[in-house]
Amino acid sequence: MRVLAHFVPGAKVTDFLSPHTDWLDITYCAEDDDETFYRALPEVDVIWHVLRPISGDDLARAARLRLVHKLGAGVNTIDVDTATARGIAVANMPGANAPSVAEGTLLLMLAALRRLPALDRATREGRGWPSDPTLGETVRDIGGCTVGLVGYGNIAKQVERILLAMGADVLHTSTRDDGLPTWRRLPDLLAGSDIVSLHLPLTDATAGLLGRDALAVMKPDAVLVNTSRGPIVDEAALVDALRGGRLAAAGLDVFATEPVPAGDPLLALPNVVLTPHVTWYTADTMRRYLEFAVDNCERLRDGRDLAHVVNGIHG
Repeated sequence: MRVLAHFVPGAKVTDFLSPHTDWLDITYCAEDDDETFYRALPEVDVIWHVLRPISGDDLARAARLRLVHKLGAGVNTIDVDTATARGIAVANMPGANAPSVAEGTLLLMLAALRRLPALDRATREGRGWPSDPTLGETVRDIGGCTVGLVGYGNIAKQVERILLAMGADVLHTSTRDDGLPTWRRLPDLLAGSDIVSLHLPLTDATAGLLGRDALAVMKPDAVLVNTSRGPIVDEAALVDALRGGRLAAAGLDVFATEPVPAGDPLLALPNVVLTPHVTWYTADTMRRYLEFAVDNCERLRDGRDLAHVVNGIHG
């Protein structure tokens, strides 16, 4: 079985996969290496997909392709409709990255809340002492905050458990009232939270969900954290709110355009903490991804139903 793995492996990845190389013929391809990608594409049975979008035109070139397996949960970077029309299964890995993204979310919360970039910069430049007197007015403990989770899936629930252990009050919202006492309508959650953390898939309904009107409802000393998908937030509106003092800070792992262009105004803001869509990317998550990926390849090889298919095609 020929697999196109759309990432560059480390030693732990190749060690994990070495027992399977008698039946898996894996071609590794960096996400920006289109030459290798298009050379391999016509001959592969399976793509292990990360983030570089797979278009309908790409799928049309993949004459033998039977499965696109997303290493993660969100399949918005795959043309699922075209895959379905061509009889290609699309599967994902729900929950596999949840522990890593939950910890990455907490990292961004703390870094933004505690003004980590500014303090790191001041310390390196010899300006760290005496301390900035505004710290005692602006820096908060998570345990003294109300945190609002927008979306309430695997990752949000893991974030909630961590936050509750730290003493925070946690609210959540989702598509409909789930009957839990911490559920709130989105406007009420935004207005009542010191930290708002996004945990939603990107769909037509969620694109631009946090626009100017929604951001205006938030407290001016609140922090916004996004580890879900960039287009859920209106970035121009976010920049304006952060510049104008209508929002204290943001911690962002995802962006409307990835990779972020060099001139993006978010990069110049001192009250923003940024990571390049990597909160999921740990050795532990990669091990879980590979377990899912090999299992589905075995199912495909053996003629069994595939796991976690999102488009109803089972190989």
